[in-house]
Amino acid sequence: TSKFFPIVETQDEGYQKTFKNCAELVPTLPRSKGWWLDELFQYQGFWMSSFPIRGSMLINDHFKPRPTDIIVATSPKCGTTWLRALVFSIINRASFDFNDHPLRKLNPQELVLLFEGHIHKDGSTSFLDELPSPRLLSTHIPYSLFPKRMTDDTSACRFVYICRDPKDVLVSKWHFSNKLRPKEVPPLSLEEAFDLFCIGVSHYGPFWDHVLGYWKASVESPKKVLFLTYEDVKKEPLGCVRKVAEFLGVPFSPEEENKNTVEEIVKLCSFESLSNLDVNKSVAKRSERPVSNSDFFRKGEVGDWVNHLSPEMVDKMNQITEQKLQGIGFNFH
Repeated sequence: TSKFFPIVETQDEGYQKTFKNCAELVPTLPRSKGWWLDELFQYQGFWMSSFPIRGSMLINDHFKPRPTDIIVATSPKCGTTWLRALVFSIINRASFDFNDHPLRKLNPQELVLLFEGHIHKDGSTSFLDELPSPRLLSTHIPYSLFPKRMTDDTSACRFVYICRDPKDVLVSKWHFSNKLRPKEVPPLSLEEAFDLFCIGVSHYGPFWDHVLGYWKASVESPKKVLFLTYEDVKKEPLGCVRKVAEFLGVPFSPEEENKNTVEEIVKLCSFESLSNLDVNKSVAKRSERPVSNSDFFRKGEVGDWVNHLSPEMVDKMNQITEQKLQGIGFNFH
């Protein structure tokens, strides 16, 4: 253990070695102030807090993927909660009635567990190893940080990735970060958040490098990585739901189409529906997750950045995005 990690007891020497290696590595990494009270460390080209760094190392050292594994991947504040709900609903659509669905009682964060968080549970991967197939896990980890046994073509596990216009990501992340800052700590100014975001210092950032990793993987291995944008989902939700189901090998049958199953999933997983459920209006916070369910829902709108960013900010962000994504065959416009 170290000042960066809580004490975890494990009898397995392999895990002890990973914990020790991580505890020794983190203090040597370049560091920056975080967006609430955390520190961010530059690890393999990305800025992360100490906890997901250890999660990433545990995944690389110990996780045993299955061909049926489904990884829901996002950069933070790109539609993570919605994507978790959607994929869960698609995979489990035959198991639940829409009027008595788990999403009506539990936050998507509880139904689709955060990969790099829960691999720490009990000091080993045993918790994840015991989950039934198909395992559905969520992650913010960049694609390049996953082991080859998960990303090469010999592995059948699949990634569903969603990204969003970086201007909306910045605004959403800024609002979210200030919810996590203690009341006695002054709020993070939008100007400071903008400067940090533009130089890449944000959780799992630089944002553009995160997007590029999954975009390139989706082009090179389209059967392994499905790449979506939040804007397309808002514009064509029915088409996006069908695309996800096809990608996961569970397309909707003619009977399901006739029963309007796709429409039911879109309705259940919409921002309006999820945000108005009692479970997601909860403001209670727990020690293991200092975020309330309601904190994951703000507006869910495309283009809300116009209400926050100055013309100079917009120009700078657009220039960075154009430069970063130049010539790859994808942009946010």
